[in-house]
Amino acid sequence: MAWATVTSAVTTIGNLLTQEAIYLWEVDHLQTELKWMQSSLMVAETKQSTDERIRLWVGEIRELAYDAEDVVEEFALKIGSKNKGLPRCIKRSACCLKEGWALHKTRSKIEKIIERINDLVRRLQAYGVKELNPREEESSSSTERRESRRPYPHIMDDNIVGLDDYTEGLVKVLTNESGRKVVTIWGMGGLGKTTLAKKVYHHPQVIDYFDHLAFVYVSQPCQKRKVWEDILSGFKTLDDRKITDEALAEKLCKTLEDKKCLVILDDVWTSEAWDSLKPAFPLATGHDSNSNSKILLTSRNRGIVSDAEIRELKCLKEQESWELFQKIVFPQTGNIIDEEIKKLGENMVKHCAGLPLAIVVLGGILATKNNLVSEWKKISDNVQSYLKRGKNQGPEDVLALSYDDLPPYLRPCFLYLSHFPEDYMIDVDRLIQLWVADGIVSSKEEERDDGEIAEDMAESYLMELVKRCMIQLRERNVAVSEIRATSKVKTIQMHDLMRDLCLSKAKQENFVFIVDGSNVSSLSMIRKVRRVSVHESFFIQCIKSPSIRSLLFFNQFFPEEALEKSLPLEVLNYVKKHYDDYCNPLFWILLILAGSTRRLKIRGFWRYMFNNFKLLRVLNYDKGRTSYGFWLGWELPSDIGNLIHLRFLSLKDLEFLWQKLPSSLGNLRCLYTLDLRVNILKIHVPNVIWRMEKLRHLYLPFDFESSSKLKLGTLRKLLTLVNFNTKNCYLKDLINMTNLRELEINLPFNIENSNELGENPSIIGSKYLHSLFIIAIGESGSEIDPRHLAHLLSNCTSICKLSIVADISKFPEYHYSSHLAYIRLSWCKFEEDPMPTLEKLPNLRILEFSFKGKKMFCSAQGFPKLDSLILKQLDKLEEWKVDEGAMPSLQRLEIGECRNLKMLPEGLRFITTLKELKIESMPKAFKDRLKEGGEDFYKVKHVPLIIFQNILR
Repeated sequence: MAWATVTSAVTTIGNLLTQEAIYLWEVDHLQTELKWMQSSLMVAETKQSTDERIRLWVGEIRELAYDAEDVVEEFALKIGSKNKGLPRCIKRSACCLKEGWALHKTRSKIEKIIERINDLVRRLQAYGVKELNPREEESSSSTERRESRRPYPHIMDDNIVGLDDYTEGLVKVLTNESGRKVVTIWGMGGLGKTTLAKKVYHHPQVIDYFDHLAFVYVSQPCQKRKVWEDILSGFKTLDDRKITDEALAEKLCKTLEDKKCLVILDDVWTSEAWDSLKPAFPLATGHDSNSNSKILLTSRNRGIVSDAEIRELKCLKEQESWELFQKIVFPQTGNIIDEEIKKLGENMVKHCAGLPLAIVVLGGILATKNNLVSEWKKISDNVQSYLKRGKNQGPEDVLALSYDDLPPYLRPCFLYLSHFPEDYMIDVDRLIQLWVADGIVSSKEEERDDGEIAEDMAESYLMELVKRCMIQLRERNVAVSEIRATSKVKTIQMHDLMRDLCLSKAKQENFVFIVDGSNVSSLSMIRKVRRVSVHESFFIQCIKSPSIRSLLFFNQFFPEEALEKSLPLEVLNYVKKHYDDYCNPLFWILLILAGSTRRLKIRGFWRYMFNNFKLLRVLNYDKGRTSYGFWLGWELPSDIGNLIHLRFLSLKDLEFLWQKLPSSLGNLRCLYTLDLRVNILKIHVPNVIWRMEKLRHLYLPFDFESSSKLKLGTLRKLLTLVNFNTKNCYLKDLINMTNLRELEINLPFNIENSNELGENPSIIGSKYLHSLFIIAIGESGSEIDPRHLAHLLSNCTSICKLSIVADISKFPEYHYSSHLAYIRLSWCKFEEDPMPTLEKLPNLRILEFSFKGKKMFCSAQGFPKLDSLILKQLDKLEEWKVDEGAMPSLQRLEIGECRNLKMLPEGLRFITTLKELKIESMPKAFKDRLKEGGEDFYKVKHVPLIIFQNILR
């Protein structure tokens, strides 16, 4: 962790020296000393787990690097604010001539830091930690990073061992009407309870038996309303989130009574949590014994539900443990050839005591090593050492070993995951942006020789953590390149035991302070907290540290009860009592008074933050487990312009009543990520974004307006642009975004005349654009001219992913990019069959579309690499023909809401690669033809998995 902190400090100081035109000999000297310290740390951090003295020294180095960054950034802040708007040459003169006292103080602080560095380096060298050649270090690191980009088949496949019998038993109980209504999977952490529950959830017999299914994670502490909402969302029956808790419980209760539902509650910790949830479950309270719905819980506590059927999940047997271990370490062959390596492996697996999580993590460590006896023996010795030193002397120590085995550049990436709440689904793209903004991954402006940028490097780091089995994949996204696999990681999650390790290490490293309601009072005592993650609401004034770098909110940053106490109780009661009395003038007077008081209170929270945390780099609001976005008052104060070092700012889902963003946002010229997708129907965006020339990811509001079109032509480093449209933005600016990778156009999109593009008719200036998403914003802007669309697409020569959710009257005619791996066409109104064009694309893997035609035809040798075909809402389709030899690689076929389609095509029986067929929201007669004994069963009898869901009666 200290290595990464020093690296961040070196980068920051280098940027300030070059970009801010600030030069002091002492600052330059400081940067040089920090660079030499990096080489010592590479060795020191590998020894800190076995030597307490080195661990303390590494902690000192980490704080020293933080202090160095603080000193330089505070100095830059003073110079920048006092010489704002001056030419660069005058800035330098002003620094030298007018800031004598500030220079003197800065020099003095830097000299003390350099003295501390020299003292630490001497102690490290005296202890025997030798320096590495920086070039060798970079070469080694680069090699490791390149190797980490290879695919990880042991992660992409579900490695399930020893669960088949459990699965079949649970399926039998759940689909038996006379069986118990509540079933509990019980066992210790890391046994695979969640994996087993998911296997049951996806079992075809379960899907076919129940009308509705929902899989919900129950956090600690349990939030009953969130759980109930998630269940109804899983049932797709939640249409109003503003109802009371009682009404919500009643709605869920009625659904469980009327329909045959399966609810899986994962990780219920206490009987109190279960008691809070029971009011919505009639089958658990005995109110309706005739209900055919079932509940499946996973828990570490056997006695959660007194009358539930208990299924105990036990540790793996010795042979099962060895089988799972080999799957992780040797995913290609599944077995070990070298006898000495096999002996070492068997000995290490025994120490895991049959705990699947420990086996998987141990395997993840060894999967990163070369198959050399020396490397395996080193890991084996470390396992033995941990077991001797550990208090528990059990498989949990293997998890600790997985952290200590991480290379220095991966440790802060892992520790950063401690920011997120329990069971949180972490968006990978957002996580990568946070890593880059916070300096966890280098954000050097220059690209590597192979074109790799910071985001690419961060993605490779993430995949290495996945490969080591330290984080779990939850969702996969579609391909962005025909070279990559057919899916890409979209969201990740942490196992609770691995999260416990992460929290423990983060606390030990003083990496982040997590506000969880029990420790707010101690927050005011900490003067050097650098990162704060808010899981429970609190007073922002509790943070007294001016050196804070990162603020992540997963809940309101102010307590709601604090706002209520700001008004007399009588006034609040009157407003609540007469809330529907719109004709009463007194109601409106008191309501305005209440609103004004709340506004002042909330504004005070905002202003404290913006005026006291001026070194802040990351400010992120995430509604997390809340049902709605954060309501943060009337307006965003202009004081936000004080945060000139900000790299990451997300206002996503925030709710304001004043629909205007301040022009002071233009001061935030260091921003890498700006997310303005606030929860307002329409908001005014000032024309200042052009000043943020370092922007890499820009998310404009879904619906916005501006006094003049936004100038975005200066954003040459932009990688992601979301909600671009030609009403509020200049089309010609896209030509300047030469690094753009992802573009989302929120209609309207019009090319009014050729003069708009100038002499160059091109629209897209980036050769790296791989993803294009076009979406309608409403009835007035839902149509797109096919000619304009064809012109746009003809510029996207490297596009791999195309998604259009908008009205198209005619299928666009142009030479489609051969790189296209994914196409989605929805709301399309053209009638001609698109298959003759699309089937010629050589690398198309996933196709999802709808159109208004009656006939569709797939010819022989068409779609050579198509893996998934999704046909939804083809409400006029009557006939579909497939030639023998078409779609030779198809593995998954999904048909939904194509109610005029009478039968599946004859040609499906020739597609032997088909593994899954899903039929959803189709007439019962269609289903009956496909079941065994039906007229069309012979066409699909070779398909291993056939799923029928929401069949129309």
